Amino acid sequence: MTVSFVLGFVTILAEPSVYVLTHQIEDVTSGYVKRKVVAASLSLGVGSAIFLSSLRILVPWLTLWHLLLPGYIIAIVLIRFVPNLFVGIGFDSGSVATGPLTTTFILAFVQGAASAFEGADLLRDGLGMIALVAMAGIVTMLAMGAVFGVKSRKRGVEADAAG
Repeated sequence: MTVSFVLGFVTILAEPSVYVLTHQIEDVTSGYVKRKVVAASLSLGVGSAIFLSSLRILVPWLTLWHLLLPGYIIAIVLIRFVPNLFVGIGFDSGSVATGPLTTTFILAFVQGAASAFEGADLLRDGLGMIALVAMAGIVTMLAMGAVFGVKSRKRGVEADAAG
């Protein structure tokens, strides 16, 4: 189980499209949103998604809908509270996280894990992992946007009080 988290975390750090996205985010925000913060947040989110995907293989009653439905509900709620910039970043991150390294290495890992357990379905568990990774990228970046929104409001209040 720990291996699945670490594999997801490291794979996202090595993903070329994540590298490009993080640089673009840092450029667009003029350095306000740091590249390393975005990469670390996205890696934590995707690592958690791979962990949940592995847990889904081990726990037969845990279906994909038990994870996707609450995740997308959280995303819809977060959209209301984050700056518009982070909505675009979130959905871009969801598609970037499912890049070539993720689909190649992690899909093979999940399918290998699924083949080791009776009752697991290679196709369903593999494609479910891709869906969880896409959702994790969205939710993680929206949550990061909520944190940055709170920080920017707090800075605005402090600036108003000082000025």
